[in-house]
Amino acid sequence: MKVAIVGCGGMGSIHASCYMSIPDVTVVGVHDIDPDAMRALSERTGATAYETFAELLEHSGCEAVSVATPSHLHKTFAVQAAEAGKHVISEKPIALALEDAEEMILSCERNGVRLFVGHVVRYFPEYAQAKSKVESGELGRIGVVHAKRAGAHPGDRRPWFKDAAQSGGVALDLMIHDLDYLRWTLGEVRSVYGLHRVEDALEYASATLVFESGAVANAEAYWGYPGPFHTAFEIAGSRGVVRNDSLKSASLHVRKAAVKAEKATFVEVPQSPGYHSPYELELRDFVDCIRTGRQPEVTARDAVKALELALAVMESANTGRAIAFDRNEKEGSR
Repeated sequence: MKVAIVGCGGMGSIHASCYMSIPDVTVVGVHDIDPDAMRALSERTGATAYETFAELLEHSGCEAVSVATPSHLHKTFAVQAAEAGKHVISEKPIALALEDAEEMILSCERNGVRLFVGHVVRYFPEYAQAKSKVESGELGRIGVVHAKRAGAHPGDRRPWFKDAAQSGGVALDLMIHDLDYLRWTLGEVRSVYGLHRVEDALEYASATLVFESGAVANAEAYWGYPGPFHTAFEIAGSRGVVRNDSLKSASLHVRKAAVKAEKATFVEVPQSPGYHSPYELELRDFVDCIRTGRQPEVTARDAVKALELALAVMESANTGRAIAFDRNEKEGSR
């Protein structure tokens, strides 16, 4: 399979590394508005660097395109790729507006191509194992769940993260990981109550979600955290509790001096103590789905639901009231 990458920053580079580890997958084209980043990824992969995305679509011979651009550009590149007959593998969030997400899905359906969205937490073995504990009934009836992820502000390295019009902010970019996981694990959400605060180099959001099952979950997301990037969750049921903390998962801890933001190239991304990279597991799944026609672990519709929840967090934070989801109406309405 021949794939191309648009967006040669941190996630684009991760996609490239994963593709290079997958048998019978070749990166044939890359594109970015930053010529240095594009040239570096071209040299590392052996792929052709294209000055325009249109040239990449026309001349690279790719069958699928990884969209690893700033979030507000996901729809633009996804729709162009779909209209050129290419499968689309987009980073999360699927888009910053529900209308744009629907346009992406409809464009792919209309052009007979697949759309995949990188909600990679579903491929983290510790998260998947915890979900299996819930599904098996081993924990009993789930009562309360806590989820957290926090790290340095990515806007210190990539300024577009500090512009909510481009990134969606901490809820749509960071918390959305846990929102997707919580829905995947606990089912549909009945209501959301959110809080949001921005102050200087800090952006914080929290959400309380009530599920149709009666379970309650609290999620926190924190940019500007004064410490290493980390994630944690706790799932408590009537028969037991399962916990995970990324700071305690590794058997060996190495602490290095912080890299100055102006010298850093990429933002921090979640890592797993597992043997296999979750990002590679995710892309292997997507490639296999293209080859076989089966459904992936996370669908484009799942990505829309995660976006809907993140937008509800922000709506609640802005209005000061809980957002209720009416499941008696058509899917996705409130």
